Amino acid sequence: MRLYFDLTPNTEPVPFDYQHFLIGALHKWLGLNKIHDDVSLYSLSWLFEGKIENDNLDFPNGSKWFISFFDIESAKLVLKNVLTEPEVCCGMKVKEVKIQDTPQFGTAYRFMVASPVLIRKYDGVGLKHLLYDNPETDALLTQTLKTKLGKAGMIADRVQVRFDRTYTKARTKLVTIKGIQNRASLCPIIVEGNQEVVSFAWDVGVGHSTGSGFGALC
Repeated sequence: MRLYFDLTPNTEPVPFDYQHFLIGALHKWLGLNKIHDDVSLYSLSWLFEGKIENDNLDFPNGSKWFISFFDIESAKLVLKNVLTEPEVCCGMKVKEVKIQDTPQFGTAYRFMVASPVLIRKYDGVGLKHLLYDNPETDALLTQTLKTKLGKAGMIADRVQVRFDRTYTKARTKLVTIKGIQNRASLCPIIVEGNQEVVSFAWDVGVGHSTGSGFGALC
């Protein structure tokens, strides 16, 4: 299930590294919960429709944002609490919420990304960030989705996730969340499997840290 939020214009400048505000808003609406430190069966987009203004972001006409959940009960809890606590960040508030049930995409689908895809690997010294042009990412993307499928109690056979490397506008982005820098990829994703697997990916996102604003699909 996906919740689409229409937000009011900001009344304060929005910093480029605003993602922690979105994470905070989500967990405010969820209240005390275990999903924050668990495998993330949900994903968050970034804010849409902003423009650069004096080294910050500005949303003079408001913004759009979405959160997707595999667990419908979590989505219902957010819906309940957003009505009484609509504040998101920098003066932006939720003015309207639209609900979309998880679509059926068939057995293969090419998704655009609504937030950069993060892939990390421990190389024996520390965490290394792998990018869309590295073929090794395909196996890591696939394994991450399989792990989430297992957490959700779903069969993870015949699953494949990969970047669409034919996309000529692919790029990377350095993202800082609470002082931690991550290099992630902005490149379409191809998911193959049975219909339930492809739809599941639309809900939970791909790659690492989907609960922190990476890897949301649209």
